[in-house]
Amino acid sequence: MAEKTFKVTASTGIHARPATVLVQTASKFDADVNLEYNGKTVNLKSIMGVMSLGIPQGAEIKIITAGSDENDALAAIGDTLTKEGLGE
Repeated sequence: MAEKTFKVTASTGIHARPATVLVQTASKFDADVNLEYNGKTVNLKSIMGVMSLGIPQGAEIKIITAGSDENDALAAIGDTLTKEGLGE
C-alpha cells in the first residue's frame, strides 16, 4: 500500500471536469485507488464517489493505492494533480 497527502490548490476545488481527469488517470491502473477526504474514503475510479465529497480549495486529500502497480498509480495521480493545477 502506498499513500500521499495533497493540498487542493484549484480555486474551484475538485469539481466535475478535474474529477473526470483524476478518474480517467486512476482507471488506467490495476491497483485499488482510493481518495480520502474529511474522514470519508471513496474509490477514485468512481466519478460519483469523487463528486460526492465536494472537495473545496484548501482541502487536504489523501490518495491511497494498493496492488501490483500501486507506486506507478500514485505517481501518475500526483503528476495529474500538479499538471492540471489541482493540487500540490
